[in-house]
Amino acid sequence: MGLLVDGKWVDQWYDTKSSGGKFVRSASQFRNWITADGSAGPSGIDGFQAESGRYHLYVSYACPWAHRTLIFRALKGLTDHITVSAVHPDMLDQGWTFETDDKGATGDTLYGLSHAHNIYTKADPTYSGRVTVPILWDKQRETIVSNESAEIIRMLNSAFDGITGNTDDYWPEAQRDAIEEVNARIYDTLNNGVYKSGFATTQEAYDAAVHPLFDTLDWLEARLSEHRYLMGDTLTEADWRLFTTLIRFDPVYHLHFKCNRNRLVDFPNLWGYTRELYQMAGVRETVNFDHIVRHYHYSHESINPHRIVPFNPVIDYDAPHGRA
Repeated sequence: MGLLVDGKWVDQWYDTKSSGGKFVRSASQFRNWITADGSAGPSGIDGFQAESGRYHLYVSYACPWAHRTLIFRALKGLTDHITVSAVHPDMLDQGWTFETDDKGATGDTLYGLSHAHNIYTKADPTYSGRVTVPILWDKQRETIVSNESAEIIRMLNSAFDGITGNTDDYWPEAQRDAIEEVNARIYDTLNNGVYKSGFATTQEAYDAAVHPLFDTLDWLEARLSEHRYLMGDTLTEADWRLFTTLIRFDPVYHLHFKCNRNRLVDFPNLWGYTRELYQMAGVRETVNFDHIVRHYHYSHESINPHRIVPFNPVIDYDAPHGRA
C-alpha cells in the first residue's frame, strides 16, 4: 500500500491528520469485470471474457482483502486456471515488493518487476493513486481488470463456472439483499474497524472505532448461536469476508491494533466457526501466519517504530471445532 502521485512515490497510504485522527480508506480505481461472455459488468468496460490461463492474481498472504480472492480461487476450483504471484510480507518505503528472500514470496512471476507499483504503471503509465493488492491482471491485454476485492470474489464466484463445472454459489440471488446488509455492518465496524482502531491517532478516534467493533463481535457471537453460518445453513460470501478478519484477530489485531477487550478464543461460537472454515478443503493452504505476523508488526512503523515482531501464542486452528 502506498501512493503514486504524478509519477512519484509517496510513503503514505492512510490519512489521519486531515480526518481528526481517524483512519480513512480510499476507493479502488480499477473496476472492470470478468464475465462468462466478455460483456461489461456492473462497472468498467467489456472485453474481459472468462478463459483458462488468461488471468493472474497479485496478492499478499498478509492482506485480508487479497486473502478473500485466494479463498474463492480455491473454493471455485480455479487454482489451475488463474495463476498467482505473492508479494514479500514487508511493505516499506516503496510499498509491496517482489523480493523473494522469504518463504511464500514468489516474486513477480509474469514480468520480473520489483514492486507492485510497477504493475500499476505497466497498466497505466500515468497512474496516480493507492497501490494495493489484490490485483487481478489480464495477461492478454496486459492491464489490470480490477483491484477491488469485493468485486473480484463475485467474478470468481460465477464467471468461470462454464469452464470449471463448479456451480457452488456464494452470492445467491435470493439472499443478496440480506447478505449486503450483513456485509455492510461487518465491513464498517470489523473488517475496516480493526484498521480504524489500530491507526487511530487520537483517543476519540480509537474509542469511536473499538467499541462498535466489539459490539459487532458480540452480535456475531449471538447470531452464530442460532445459525450455523451467517445467513443460515449455507455458506455465503459474507462468511468468507468475515473469516479473513477473524483468522488474523488473535495473531495481530488483538495486540498490534489494540483490539484487546477480548480475544477471538473468548467467543465460543466465533472460535468454533473460524476453525470450521479454516479446516474446509483448500482454505488452510491460503493462510500464511508467518506472513501475517511479520507484515503487520514489521511494516507499520507508525504503530511499532522499532519493528519488533512479537513471540506470539500458539493457536491450534486444527483443533476439533465441535460444530456438527
